[in-house]
Amino acid sequence: MEKFVITIGRQFGSGGRSIGQKLADKLNVSFYDKELISLAAKESGTDPEIFKGVDEKAANSLLYSLSMGMYSFGSGFSAMGDLPVNDKLYLLQHKIIKQIAEKESCVIVGRCADYVLKDDPNCINIFVYANMEFRKEQSVKKHGIDEDRAEHIINKTDKSRANYYSFYSGQKWGMAENYDLCIDSSKLSEEKIVDLIIDYIKMR
Repeated sequence: MEKFVITIGRQFGSGGRSIGQKLADKLNVSFYDKELISLAAKESGTDPEIFKGVDEKAANSLLYSLSMGMYSFGSGFSAMGDLPVNDKLYLLQHKIIKQIAEKESCVIVGRCADYVLKDDPNCINIFVYANMEFRKEQSVKKHGIDEDRAEHIINKTDKSRANYYSFYSGQKWGMAENYDLCIDSSKLSEEKIVDLIIDYIKMR
């Protein structure tokens, strides 16, 4: 199997992260999710806790800075000036995702990775979704969320991810045309979904 990168977008509570981890384990490749925060913090010399609070949350000044020529993706961290922490993290993760994709096969969750790697022919983009009842059940079971607040937290998290994706990519989060495969995780076990994705990779 040639070098490939699998990106996974996911609704909260759909199990997308867990599916990504199991997929990486079965393929014996690297897995990147929160790991990208640590890598960004290490490269910039920033406390990881600062980045954790703004991960996958949009700011509002980056596009203006780019349009005015105030920043380019090849610039170093010091060139980011007074950009909000959100934007600094996105730029760092953008750079790191590109570097990772060039050197190894891997699975990357979130962070607009599908958009960042849109010109990479070896990139396969997956979106994992499920109905609300399934996601509420999984949120309570896996994340320990209070059942009465589960739907509110799911909707809030999804809105945040959608805003982040829309802001940095200019595209609509979760739209089928942005992905190679959209999978309803309530219909199959995570193990079967992993096998399905691997079969798709082989057919590609």
